[in-house]
Amino acid sequence: MTNIKHKLMIAAAVIGISATAIAATHDMSEGSPSVNIPVTQLKYFDTGLRNTNGIGTLQAAPAHGDLQHGAHGTFIKMPAGFVSDVHIHTGEYWAAVISGVGVNGVPGSTDVPLPAGSYWSQKGGERHVTKCISSNECIFFINQSDKFDDIPDDMKK
Repeated sequence: MTNIKHKLMIAAAVIGISATAIAATHDMSEGSPSVNIPVTQLKYFDTGLRNTNGIGTLQAAPAHGDLQHGAHGTFIKMPAGFVSDVHIHTGEYWAAVISGVGVNGVPGSTDVPLPAGSYWSQKGGERHVTKCISSNECIFFINQSDKFDDIPDDMKK
């Protein structure tokens, strides 16, 4: 469990440093200019969040806000074949599938394929697993009114 806590702290530090630097350029406060960013100019960073099947890490690119400190809208890139560990998030989030085919559900539930254009919401504190079941990577857009966290199921006690 110490190793998991260590990995979680490293991931949080990477997310915090990267997101803070990038989010500062996407100010949505009153009086700030509108922003147009083509998909080719999204700046993804490695979140450090891995899974046990060894297929890559999650990448994130901010659209607005700062996922480490509060409300945000963030693009998440998940490698093809990625299956998350069972985990929870403190706050609820809403997600739309931009590309690929994803799955999000409670452990042991039947997979419901979510192709591009699909939507899900994830209740805070609920154990779940998120997957990319397509042969190409998945890109999701998540919107959350709280900061993002990823708490492994064995640490939520």
